[in-house]
Amino acid sequence: MIATSKALVLALCLLWSHVGSGQSSSIANYAPTVASSCPNSSSSSANSTFIRTFAPESQSINSQEQAYISARESNVIAGAWSAWLGDGSGIGYNLSSFQGYFPRVGVAIGGASLRTAQFGAGVLSALDARNGTANKIGTGGLLQVASYLAGSSGGALLAGSLVTNDWPSPGDLVFGNGTSLSGWMLDLDLIAPSSIDVSDKENQEYWGSILASVQAKASAPMDTSMTDIWGRMVSYHFLNGTTRDNFFTNQTGHGAGELWSHVSLLPSYQDHSIPFPIIVADSVGSNETNATSLSLNNAVYEITPQEFGSWDPQLSAMTNIAYVGTQFMNGEPTNTSSCITGFDQVGFIMGTSGSAFNGILDASTGQFAGFDPENGDASGMQFLYQQLSSRVQTRSQTVANWPNPFNGLNPSSFQDSDSQWLSLVDGGSNLEQVPFGSLLVKIRGIDVVVAVDASADDPNRWPNGTSLLSTSQRISSVLSSSHQGFPPIPSSVQNFTSTGVNQRPTFFGCNPSQIPAEYPLVIYLPNSPPLDGSPPSTNTDDMQFAYTPLFTEVFINQASANTLGGFLPNTTSPDPNWGKCLQCAAIDRARLKLTPPPSRSDFCSQCFSQYCYDPSSPPSVQELPGRNYVFLNPDPGGVTKVKKFLSSNEGSIIGGVVAVVCVAAGAIGFIFWWRRRQERKSRYSRVHDLRDDDEPWKFYDSNSGEYEMPVHRMSIG
Repeated sequence: MIATSKALVLALCLLWSHVGSGQSSSIANYAPTVASSCPNSSSSSANSTFIRTFAPESQSINSQEQAYISARESNVIAGAWSAWLGDGSGIGYNLSSFQGYFPRVGVAIGGASLRTAQFGAGVLSALDARNGTANKIGTGGLLQVASYLAGSSGGALLAGSLVTNDWPSPGDLVFGNGTSLSGWMLDLDLIAPSSIDVSDKENQEYWGSILASVQAKASAPMDTSMTDIWGRMVSYHFLNGTTRDNFFTNQTGHGAGELWSHVSLLPSYQDHSIPFPIIVADSVGSNETNATSLSLNNAVYEITPQEFGSWDPQLSAMTNIAYVGTQFMNGEPTNTSSCITGFDQVGFIMGTSGSAFNGILDASTGQFAGFDPENGDASGMQFLYQQLSSRVQTRSQTVANWPNPFNGLNPSSFQDSDSQWLSLVDGGSNLEQVPFGSLLVKIRGIDVVVAVDASADDPNRWPNGTSLLSTSQRISSVLSSSHQGFPPIPSSVQNFTSTGVNQRPTFFGCNPSQIPAEYPLVIYLPNSPPLDGSPPSTNTDDMQFAYTPLFTEVFINQASANTLGGFLPNTTSPDPNWGKCLQCAAIDRARLKLTPPPSRSDFCSQCFSQYCYDPSSPPSVQELPGRNYVFLNPDPGGVTKVKKFLSSNEGSIIGGVVAVVCVAAGAIGFIFWWRRRQERKSRYSRVHDLRDDDEPWKFYDSNSGEYEMPVHRMSIG
């Protein structure tokens, strides 16, 4: 492994110069502030409350969240429904007859990896009223009526990026707008962005900046891990302040200093134009060492702009996100005169939600499983791990280390009640890739969940229902007292795939048995092959960390096309009524808010007959003919890092090739010479044997390969 380069040393020096100068946009801003004054915990202000607890049966919602949802639904969403559905006549309703009652909608973007971030962006683009094509088809507008947006892992990257960039259109977010947005720049690999050569100068400068940020946090002091490295990597692409021109420099903080608690200061949040954002992470219990497969009993945490905590019955507690780095005991800071702020870095939170190192990193050897050893990612991660481990002492490198604000709470049920730290990991580690949990909390009262699932469950990396089955099991076995029920779904992975509901839009929970409904209606939008049988490009590997611009464009277009198309049974064509059918599903729970509930319209009834999952009469995968399931790279020649490596090392490569050719030519020449020599030797040996008696004065010189006269030993007189 290569030694620390001058570029890394320079980055560390620049870090301390930034700290000393107090620069506002610095990689050192990743470090929390450890000497902030603590507010009076008895203050009536919601911002001053450290810990709030509640019973699963009598939950309470954060007052700021409640105020935001109320304002958004009154001032924004009511108009958004009218803009989307008009007067309702297009789907057989009179919108005014709903008397101002509308369903509360939540969107859940699942993980994992860059695949799911891109898939989610493609889906949201097709649900966005700012997309002219989506508006024409009728799908555009669902995003505008959503009250909540939850993201996990790759979905957290999308949610965090949308929110912190002040809610641009998904297209502008991903590709840039030529002015304020540079786009995600996914052609620059997350791990080794410059070249496949680990010693490449720009790679080293990039890694030096990342390590300097993490070391600043460690010097606070605060325990760090590889999750901090990952969080800083994704910040370069998904947060503010990074362009192609400054990517390999320290001219900006590259997202360092962006806090989740500051989301409420953004203009889009102030005018209530965005869904309330939630990011989700799983936990490894303090008594679970090296756990890679998590139990459904493990606590699941959510992170909002106001709070951090868990609705799970074992905990049922939240803490103020602004002070989340502070050590607490029994709901109070252990040092009442000094609290920690700035721990809630957006990059770290997104990194926490996607922290899969407990499953891929062997901390004893520094080896990472699953990385491609030929593209610089594996060696890059090993270099970073060795550098971090040699400089920073930490409790664990394989998890996200969070100070435990719930230390001492609920000792009889909470798995980490006696621990000072929480070990958080990827939000899909318990197999719940789609973050339903936060949207099913009873007190939030969500009526419709739009579930965006890009899991890679089968050999071709398509969803097979595992995420929904895991959530259904967790709801029934762990969360029955705190969460809404889960609607009927196929009972197994085999049934998911045999019915084909994992390959097309499906509505679950269309016909609840009680009012209010015992579960929300779920609009399931899985990653699936193109309707027309074209080769798919959205089923990429979890470990793919770079996409060329062409690849991303094809990816986003395929994801959007499926979301715009719906499906027509037994055809390879899109459904011309899909947009209106989606409107039917989104508005349907409004009927149940009226007494007596009006009947479903004839048009919507036809839609539900086509798209609803009916356990008593399940559909069949045979209704989905002509699908192509095998991945095809749309830009196989676009390996940016290889091109950069070849370009920047052109001289040495040419010299090396010439040297190889010369050596090969020499070797071939030697072989021919040797063979000729051996043939001559053999031939002359035979001649010598035959003529030795006739010409005794000659002998065979094995060195020269010729017959020579013998040395004269005496004179003849």
